[in-house]
Amino acid sequence: MAISVGQEGDVKSEPNVVPLCDVLLVLLIIFMVVTPLVQKGVDLRLPTALNTMGMPDNLEVVLAIRKDGTFYVNQEQATEETLQTLLEEAFMTARDKRLYLRADQDLEYGKIVDIIEMLKNSGVEVVGIITEKKAEKID
Repeated sequence: MAISVGQEGDVKSEPNVVPLCDVLLVLLIIFMVVTPLVQKGVDLRLPTALNTMGMPDNLEVVLAIRKDGTFYVNQEQATEETLQTLLEEAFMTARDKRLYLRADQDLEYGKIVDIIEMLKNSGVEVVGIITEKKAEKID
């Protein structure tokens, strides 16, 4: 608060916003550092595609497959033996039989085909493949 001394007249009061700006800048720096570290989902290198669609907001059932063949159903680790059980449990609470597949780009094509065949046999109606958007070439 600023007060005019020695002069007659109105009292001037102004809020000091410097501490507020300091706090906001510190919070901004914290969010800039922490945001890349907080990753949603399993750590994968997704394949890129030029023609992609936007992902829906609510991904109910997501199957992630890492390069080493490790499975994750909604971020819960699974083996080939427990994969079927975890998928059945996930689809009990899901509204529809739609599964989103996040597979590492270095995973063998045959492995992905086997997984999609197993998913179709277990009753999954729609399999969506999640990719990264490829940057377009500028000629």
